[in-house]
Amino acid sequence: MNPNPSNVEQKKVRVLIADDHQIVRMGLRSLLDLHPQIEVVGEAGTGHEALAQAASTHPDVVLLDLRMPELDGLEVCRRLKAQPSSPAVLFLTSFADDQTILAAIEVGADGYMLKSLAGQNIPAAVITAAAGGTAMDPAVTRQILDAVKKSKPGEHRPEQADRMHALAPQEMRVLEHLASGRSNKQIAQELQLSEGTVRNYLSAVFAKLKVESRVAAALIYTASRGR
Repeated sequence: MNPNPSNVEQKKVRVLIADDHQIVRMGLRSLLDLHPQIEVVGEAGTGHEALAQAASTHPDVVLLDLRMPELDGLEVCRRLKAQPSSPAVLFLTSFADDQTILAAIEVGADGYMLKSLAGQNIPAAVITAAAGGTAMDPAVTRQILDAVKKSKPGEHRPEQADRMHALAPQEMRVLEHLASGRSNKQIAQELQLSEGTVRNYLSAVFAKLKVESRVAAALIYTASRGR
């Protein structure tokens, strides 16, 4: 038994990079390889390659481009999230239109980062997503919230805000912490709950809000607070 637990090597976050441009993959690998908590376990240049690599390397996080040959990123994400033990999916893309971002959230994305703004934030976003947190580019979050506020009646599912009233007080507290970007472990620590209990609360929250992802739930909460 090691007398000093702090000396035990921390488990690295396993990352799969999926982008159709080799130069982008090389740049991302170089950036992520510099981080002591991250290990790049594979690369893919097409959607089908991304699914095959995910099946063979079992990554914690898939760093995924939206526009991929053969199978686009949205479909790759949808198929990954349909698996029993799915990795976190973090979109890293140049596309920032409202409908594309909303589509990514709909298929269960755990984060959405713009290539033009991400830079050194990528490693932190990867670690956040692996820990069960939400990794949304602040510019993207603000853009979606603005789109919701400006939408006409019937657009962007405004009835979702009304579903907030169905949440029990503890479910609301858990959602509030989720919307702040905290992982399940962090929420459990702050609310003095087990991680399993937090997961159960989140399952209830997702069911009541009728969403599939943490990002979607976080956006609904933030929009309901007028942020």
